[in-house]
Amino acid sequence: MVDVMANYDLLVDLNQVDFKVETEVAIKRVLSPDADEVVEFITAHFSKKWASEAKAALYKPFSSCFIAVIDKKVVGFACYDATAKGFFGPIGVDETIRGKNIGKALLLKSLEGMKYEGYHYAIIGGVSDRVFTFYNKSCGAIKIENSAKIYLSMISK
Repeated sequence: MVDVMANYDLLVDLNQVDFKVETEVAIKRVLSPDADEVVEFITAHFSKKWASEAKAALYKPFSSCFIAVIDKKVVGFACYDATAKGFFGPIGVDETIRGKNIGKALLLKSLEGMKYEGYHYAIIGGVSDRVFTFYNKSCGAIKIENSAKIYLSMISK
C-alpha cells in the first residue's frame, strides 16, 4: 500500500474543465445488477481497499461509479462520493490496455457527473507525485497544501 503521508489532495474547478475526450470504449454509469462484477474487477486488478471504496459509490440508488466497457467486459472504473462527499476516486484501468485515453475518459465523465449534481469543485484524494501530472493535464487539478488527512483515519494503510 502507498504511504498515505507521502500523498496530497488535489482541487479541481469543475467550471473550468473541458469534459470532451476521445476514446474507443463505452463509458457507462454502473447499474446495480452489474455492481458485483465491478467489485470483482476492482479486487482482481487493484485492491480490496479500492473495492471497498467503490462499494460506497455503487450501492446507491443513483450510482456514482462509471465503468469502461469493451466487448461487454469491464476494463476500467472511476468513482466519486465514495470515501467522502465531493471526493473523486478511486480510478483504475486494466494495465494491459492503458494509454488509450480510457482513464482520462473515466475521470472526465465522473467529474461531469459531479458538476451535474451541483458540485463546483472536486477533491481528488491521496494523490502521489507519480500521477499528479495525469490529473493536472486532464482536468487542471492543483495541489492543496497540507492535505490528505482523510485517509489517516483508516484502520490499516
